[in-house]
Amino acid sequence: MASAGLKPGVPVILRELEPSSEMFKQGASLRVTGTLQSYDVDSAIAVIQDGSVSLKIDTKNLRDVSFRTNSAYQFIGELLIRADNEAILQARIGRNVDGLDLNLFQQSVFIRRQYEDRLRSTRRT
Repeated sequence: MASAGLKPGVPVILRELEPSSEMFKQGASLRVTGTLQSYDVDSAIAVIQDGSVSLKIDTKNLRDVSFRTNSAYQFIGELLIRADNEAILQARIGRNVDGLDLNLFQQSVFIRRQYEDRLRSTRRT
């Protein structure tokens, strides 16, 4: 049974996770996608990258995920922001998404947001 406190992971593009972004909030539930650059088995920290932007992922709560550098991964979890504005995603779900067209995925995220914005505005009127 799911916890009532868990929120769905909002899809974000890594370059959107900067301190001035509305998505850069302590505890925000996010879904991020990128290419695995490194994975440290001892600390269970993965680093994913999309273009020139990277994000650390704490994977200690994940089971049955095999990590391969240069493969595409998607993670859902909560954003933890340290005092120096360094962000790390505390992953609760992770999966390999090799074969996913990352550019097309990003386009779909933007189109989905436009649709949701229109839907919200029509409900207000």
